[in-house]
Amino acid sequence: MTILFVLIVVSALVSSLFLAAFIWSVKTGQFDDSYTPSVRMLFDDMPTEKPKTTNPTEKSKSNNTKSITNSND
Repeated sequence: MTILFVLIVVSALVSSLFLAAFIWSVKTGQFDDSYTPSVRMLFDDMPTEKPKTTNPTEKSKSNNTKSITNSND
């Protein structure tokens, strides 16, 4: 029976900690912007600079040259 009272006290403490954290987050403005997250997926991403594409045969030649020079070392 005493374990029941201990569990009630522990659950009341945990729930009060969560309530205090929620009140703190509301007061500090964590939930102020409710519009932007819903439309964030509609915004375009910033374009990234893509590397220059090369001819695939040139790329394989350069890889072969590197492997040959590495094997001689």
